[in-house]
Amino acid sequence: MTGRLNSAQPYALGLFRVVIGLLFACHGASKLFGILGGADGQGGTVPSGTWPGWYAGVIELVGGSLVVLGLGTRFAAFIASGAMAYAYFKVHQPGALWPIQNGGEPAALFCWAMFLLVFTGSGALGLDRLFASRGSRDTARARDGRSPVTA
Repeated sequence: MTGRLNSAQPYALGLFRVVIGLLFACHGASKLFGILGGADGQGGTVPSGTWPGWYAGVIELVGGSLVVLGLGTRFAAFIASGAMAYAYFKVHQPGALWPIQNGGEPAALFCWAMFLLVFTGSGALGLDRLFASRGSRDTARARDGRSPVTA
């Protein structure tokens, strides 16, 4: 049983990455475009260029999209995790000590979920893995002299 679970681990991680990235990107789209309820729950958007809301929306939309695709996952997740740590400590935590009291649960959960992806990578079905395998295959061919090397 453990062997089957271990063999499914990259796929479970890939599914986790896609779900977390999609939810994160939805928060950004909500802030920037007013969809899915908008930044204020009534279809409103965050004014362009305002600190920190608009920048958070950009990080959420772009970072979440990259995480969904599994492209630059570790870097995108690192930036996203930092943005959510900032959001928690600067926006939510001054209101109350515990996330349940200050409305910071989503920021805390996204922070830790993205932090996990920094260390685990994209898992299965991510573009990172596709490019990494292609790159290692090309490197091996070049080392064996099977492909021309341009100077």
